[in-house]
Amino acid sequence: MSGRPQKRTYVGIDQDEYGGMTPTGAIVKDAWIFGLLPETETCAGWDAGRMQMLYDKTSELWAQYHYRADALPEDIRARHERIHREAMARARELGWSPDAMVGEDES
Repeated sequence: MSGRPQKRTYVGIDQDEYGGMTPTGAIVKDAWIFGLLPETETCAGWDAGRMQMLYDKTSELWAQYHYRADALPEDIRARHERIHREAMARARELGWSPDAMVGEDES
């Protein structure tokens, strides 16, 4: 054992809780939506600094559309709808319930 803390890395959206229904999973999905990453990129092994840079890039792009999906250009909006529809279907298969997440932060 080296005594040095292990660098934490992301498990990848495909291994993330309920298929990526987490804040970090949302960053990956947003990167796919805006075409910053191919949809085959899970971000497995990425460290916090790299994820922060991706978050910053996606936030800049969302800001251009006032953080509203209905303001996205048609091609990006269609990709957004498809990615989220597929993500929610996968999450439900894994036992995710959107209603169960509503009160989680209130405990």
